[in-house]
Amino acid sequence: MTARAKDEQLERQAVSATFPSAATSVADARRFVRRVLAEWGMEEAADDAVLATSELATNAVTYAGTSFEVACRLTGEGDIQVEVRDLHPTRAIAMPGMNASSGRGLPSIARLAASWGVTYDRRTKGVWFRLPKPGSSNGTAPPRVSSEDPGLINGGPVTAETAPGRPQAGDRARPGTDERAPASRSPRAAGRTGQAGRHGDGAARVHDEPEVTSGLPAGGDRMLRSPAARNSLESAVTTVRDVLDADAAAVLLTERDGRLVLGAATGLPGDVPLGELSVVNLGPDARAGEPWVSSDASDPIAAALRARSLAAAPLESQGRLTGVVVALSSAPGRFEETAAARLGRIADEMSLSLEKARVGELERSWRGWLSFVAEASDLLAGTLDQERTMALVAQLVVPRLSTWCAVYTTAETGAARLAYVWHADETRADGLRELLEHADPGPSMDSPGPWHGLAGAPQEVRAAAGPTAADQAFAFPLIARGRRIGTIVIGRPPGDRFPRSAIELAEELSRRAALAIDNARLYSEQTAMSSALQRSLLPPAIPDIPGLEVAVVYEPAGEGSEVGGDFYDVFETTGASGPASAASRWRFAIGDVCGTGPEAAAVTGLARHALRILAAENLSVPDVLGRLNRLILAEGERGRLLTLLHGEIAPRSRRDGVSIRLTSAGHPPPLILNPDGKVTEAASPQPLLGVFDGVDFRTETVQLRRGQVLLCVTDGVTERRSGARLLGDGHGLERLLAGCTGLSAGAVAARIQRAVRDFGPEPSGDDVALIVLRAS
Repeated sequence: MTARAKDEQLERQAVSATFPSAATSVADARRFVRRVLAEWGMEEAADDAVLATSELATNAVTYAGTSFEVACRLTGEGDIQVEVRDLHPTRAIAMPGMNASSGRGLPSIARLAASWGVTYDRRTKGVWFRLPKPGSSNGTAPPRVSSEDPGLINGGPVTAETAPGRPQAGDRARPGTDERAPASRSPRAAGRTGQAGRHGDGAARVHDEPEVTSGLPAGGDRMLRSPAARNSLESAVTTVRDVLDADAAAVLLTERDGRLVLGAATGLPGDVPLGELSVVNLGPDARAGEPWVSSDASDPIAAALRARSLAAAPLESQGRLTGVVVALSSAPGRFEETAAARLGRIADEMSLSLEKARVGELERSWRGWLSFVAEASDLLAGTLDQERTMALVAQLVVPRLSTWCAVYTTAETGAARLAYVWHADETRADGLRELLEHADPGPSMDSPGPWHGLAGAPQEVRAAAGPTAADQAFAFPLIARGRRIGTIVIGRPPGDRFPRSAIELAEELSRRAALAIDNARLYSEQTAMSSALQRSLLPPAIPDIPGLEVAVVYEPAGEGSEVGGDFYDVFETTGASGPASAASRWRFAIGDVCGTGPEAAAVTGLARHALRILAAENLSVPDVLGRLNRLILAEGERGRLLTLLHGEIAPRSRRDGVSIRLTSAGHPPPLILNPDGKVTEAASPQPLLGVFDGVDFRTETVQLRRGQVLLCVTDGVTERRSGARLLGDGHGLERLLAGCTGLSAGAVAARIQRAVRDFGPEPSGDDVALIVLRAS
């Protein structure tokens, strides 16, 4: 291999990316790792790698608070190593065995990874983990029973302690669901393709060529759905059939509710229903852990599987009955006690195999559960819109946990209101909504439980809804901050029962969804209140002033959840009851209160309304500012500093422009644009309001002639930031205004507004207000 080829190979084996310290970066880091492993052809390890990366990236954002780098590398052995490195070199980091805040700790990494560690230098801290190469011995499948020697598994004994994938002491597997299996599939939907013929006596008999089938429940509590588990069971039933020379063989697995389901079978007809066969139907030998023989069809298992006789042995793990393995015959009295003893030895080895497979499935489902909850939490935290949050909840549930989902909200009166409906089959969504709108929500529930509201709908509505009316449903209350705010209802067709894992996962999701919905509700209420208050602080309309074009712009900072501190006003002081006359006067003001929120809003309201009241008393501009300054000082600690530009407009006698008398109290100076493109300042600075008592303000007169423009702005314009630069640095605003020569007042305002928006990549952190006056 040439040196260049080696360099290219090393480059392919090491990839990194840097992400900013933002909540969205965690999801970006997950997508980066998943994409890299897909390019390397290692998709089998992607779930574990993505989950571990999510934990470390969340640590970097939440605790380090810096940007972070994610580096993926293939080791010489083909293992996958991922490192998350942040710019916070402090060694305060949780270690295994210690609880981490919010569950974002290294115990999860220790559980997922084959090895991990922490590296430090003077500027950074990195946490790395290593996953074995997919298909290596570290990720073995459950062992299969050997038909050559039924007493051995893979050539040697396997114990529960040495079974790969078994949780170690102190670990706890979390219940969940496998992402690869459709959650809406019926437990009995797994087809059994084995063929069977029938004698005249009706007994089942196998064809000469045996076919092995697996009837593992796709959404059942046992969760033995992996190809390795199916192969293990299919190998087991083939071994039992061959060793005991039986017509058929089967493995029945125990669900959490005690029901027995068909795990795998050979030689059985494809339409054998087990009905309500459960552990309580079995005899004392099974419950005592002993194999048994039945010589006729009186045994409940023989009756259910349509056999005349059987040999059976229980499958046990840690004193718990996990299933039954049976050999079947169409002839009565076919098996002797020696056959039961041989079957018992096979069952002992199978129990270990099945326990290993079960633990592996629980481990995988735990990882899928944690990954699903992490993704759901990110999605729910990504929006503060109440309607969108409820839509996300329903779409997260369907079709993973249920066929349909409905979200109810609780009104102040306690009545339930249907807020959102989602069905996996869009053609049935309208019928479901109609059914739910006429359903009986029932009494308030403080804990999850079955929901029978569909039965309360009128008969004609149930008939119109078709099969959906017979669906089974489960309800989960939405409780946030000790208050019930609604209910999530999920449903499935009648034959597709809810497994325990789906109920537990839905319950966990409902707790997170309740807080997200309530946060969105509170944010919506706060935004509506802030918007209403903000509107009350702005003038209702801009008056027409003879000989003058007026344009205004106001943009509060943020997302509307806080009231801004900037304000403007343009109003008439005389002649308001009749047509404008030569004696008419108009006042304008633009101000900026220090800070935002209710305290700033109080000063804003005080200033704007005081300006109008004092002007109505024919006080001059300096007197108005002096009186307003004393009012703010009288507020004491509640007062806020205020910069204010206040002026009076009077038409000139020859109607060649207007005369403006103005005062700038600590405010950015106004600018005048001449028709030739020259820009000058129109006023000198004076003290801002709310600092000194007894200040004497003065006015300066500006003659605004035809074609001249007066621009008044708040510091949200001049201090608009892009990196280390400000828009007002180096006469930037003057140059921007000079480019507006010949434009109308509205066009000047629009151009300044657009320039402020485009100046920096990030949204403005300050309110923006401006007034443009152009003599016409």
